[in-house]
Amino acid sequence: MTELLTTSARDLGARIQRREVSSVEVVDAHIRQIERVNPVLNAVVRARFEEARIEARAADEKLKRNEQVGPLHGVPCTIKECFALTGMPNTSGLLSRKGWLATEDAAAVSKLRAAGAIPLGVTNVSELCMWLESNNRVYGRTNNPYDPARTVGGSSGGEGAIIAAGGSPFGLGSDVGGSIRMPAFFNGIFGHKPTGGWIDNRGQFPMTTGDALRYLTSGPLCRRATDLAPILRVLGPERELAAPEEVDLRGLEVVSVTTGLTRLSDDLRETQAKAERALSDRGARVRHEDIPLLKRAIEIWAAMMDATGGPSFSEFLGGGKPISAVMQLLLLALGRSPHTLPAIGLAVVEKLPKLMPKRNAALRSLGAELKADLLARIGSGVMLYPSYSMPAPRHHQPLLPPTHWGYTAIFNVMETPVTQVPMGLNAAGLPLGLQVIGSHHNDHVPLGVALALEEAFGGWVPAPRWT
Repeated sequence: MTELLTTSARDLGARIQRREVSSVEVVDAHIRQIERVNPVLNAVVRARFEEARIEARAADEKLKRNEQVGPLHGVPCTIKECFALTGMPNTSGLLSRKGWLATEDAAAVSKLRAAGAIPLGVTNVSELCMWLESNNRVYGRTNNPYDPARTVGGSSGGEGAIIAAGGSPFGLGSDVGGSIRMPAFFNGIFGHKPTGGWIDNRGQFPMTTGDALRYLTSGPLCRRATDLAPILRVLGPERELAAPEEVDLRGLEVVSVTTGLTRLSDDLRETQAKAERALSDRGARVRHEDIPLLKRAIEIWAAMMDATGGPSFSEFLGGGKPISAVMQLLLLALGRSPHTLPAIGLAVVEKLPKLMPKRNAALRSLGAELKADLLARIGSGVMLYPSYSMPAPRHHQPLLPPTHWGYTAIFNVMETPVTQVPMGLNAAGLPLGLQVIGSHHNDHVPLGVALALEEAFGGWVPAPRWT
């Protein structure tokens, strides 16, 4: 890979501002890489290359005039398709919205562009952003750059894939059940789910309501840990994010947990053990704990999401009117349904909590109990936790059984900040990694741990087939 395709967004921005390299050169390098990898990956589903080149030339001219510029001035990026980006599609993979073009920028997109970032295009998602395969009837399926036969995760899967393949320094994603962290994990890059309610979610489709406005979080995916904090500062409100590089690992409390509904693969157990040893070597106090309630993560997540109100998933699928899941399954068998199997399945499953109101209320109480317990255990430190039960599975494999995503989803309803950290590749050449969880509004602490783990293990490893 050319050096421009492996450099952090922060360093690219600094080099552009020092005029060591032009924005045009940086943008062109990434466009060429997207054109090279996208026929296999299907990650960028609509490009705006000519507009990006025009904006890059304008960025260079602005520097020649010595005008004041933002921290991401002239740096290319990509945007998850569920965010409105002026003139670009905003379907969220729903076939009935095909042809829908955004007329203004989402709040987070607007902040990135005001900081000088140049979007190269929008990236693929799962249907209505609610499954861990980025596949839909509008754009088709996105493939993993480390093995095209495997999933990229969802729903920010297009972002994960194109960043891992060197086509974008960073991207904008969203996360209500792991949609930043699973794609970052499966594609071996960094991602951060901020503290609930910190980042403005306006301008996404579909949009949540009630407490789910805090469970849904917008955030960055990127190839270098050093980019997470600068991008979060751009995306966030006036509240200052403390410096992750100043987090002192000496004496930092680290609780390591592997409790989950499903069995964890041996390579991910060893990955977490390596992270423990690296942090311990730097003075952190690591302890192992079991949290039995995490085995009920999906039940708790579903109950807490159900309590938020607003339109059902089935209503979103039907454009305001619930779909008939039975009819859609029949149409699917005939190859005529406008929906994917996971979307139809979710339209069925989402009805279950309403059939058991007492059980649902009990699960919400367990959620409050778990939240208090987690915050007490983490304190001002961090928790290490798996991102999934195994490295990137093959396409369709997540359906059998569809429960492995509980490792990420629970932290949305807990509203805690979580940083996804890559930890190299396994023997099969697939990315490894883990989640680092902090306490509310202590986003800088897991970010600081991510910096330390990147230094110890190297962070993102470019997909060999595209280097």
